[in-house]
Amino acid sequence: MKRDIYIFLEHLAKGNNYSANTVAAYRNDLNQLATYIEIEQAKGIIKSQSELLKSYLLQLREKKYSAATIARKIAAAKSLFRFMIESGKLKDNPAQNLISPQVRKHQLQILSLSEYQALLAQAKKGSTPESKRDIVMLELLYFNGLRISELTSLNIQDIDFEQNCLYCGHGNTRRKVPFEHRIGQLLKNFIENDRLDLLFDAEEKALFLNLRGNRLTRQGFWQIIKDYAIKADLRTKVTPQTLRHSFAMNKLQTGTDLHSLQQLLGHAYISSTKIYEQSRFRIR
Repeated sequence: MKRDIYIFLEHLAKGNNYSANTVAAYRNDLNQLATYIEIEQAKGIIKSQSELLKSYLLQLREKKYSAATIARKIAAAKSLFRFMIESGKLKDNPAQNLISPQVRKHQLQILSLSEYQALLAQAKKGSTPESKRDIVMLELLYFNGLRISELTSLNIQDIDFEQNCLYCGHGNTRRKVPFEHRIGQLLKNFIENDRLDLLFDAEEKALFLNLRGNRLTRQGFWQIIKDYAIKADLRTKVTPQTLRHSFAMNKLQTGTDLHSLQQLLGHAYISSTKIYEQSRFRIR
């Protein structure tokens, strides 16, 4: 089965032009499935693949995986077996009757441009290096849709001013995120000026620093955003994810297709991106 998985992943990468991040996610989910099937087949208790898959689904539930995670893993399995049928490796689909759990759909919170500007105005009221840092971070979240973990993990060398882009993640999950010239100017000015006022150790690589000169944590910036939202008197609950949702919805509204948005957001599965197409948002 692992050989079949390898061929399937090659098909995704080369035939469908899936990103390295997407292929890596499929690899992790399908290798987990293959390992489970291998162990269970060695026991010789369950014979058919369809029963093995049902047993696998039960194990995922017993391990307390979330409904969304289980649904993703089952979707990966179904994609693999569908490919094996289309390529002539199988005649019958053992995953045909496999039922994924229902994933509850929550209404996503987003900020309109005017709400975002009200939030940003709170940071602009300050003249400290921290305020200048916050402005850059807010702009990257709202106009580039970074995850908060990606944002706080950025290092100086992850910024490429020649290509107007930055690089998030590591290894196979590393992705290129383009930014506008305006964002590039903000970043450059921050690095050359305000970041230096926060810097204590010349060897520190982190892009965004706290008052102690260490890397700003995602929890720390979450609290900063919360404080700005309170001061701006915003009724919408504002978190870093709110700004990411806002970026995604803005892109869809301006004509970006789902697959392009998937790449911009760094989603492993298109199903994660479809929530923006399927949800109804309250936009003021």
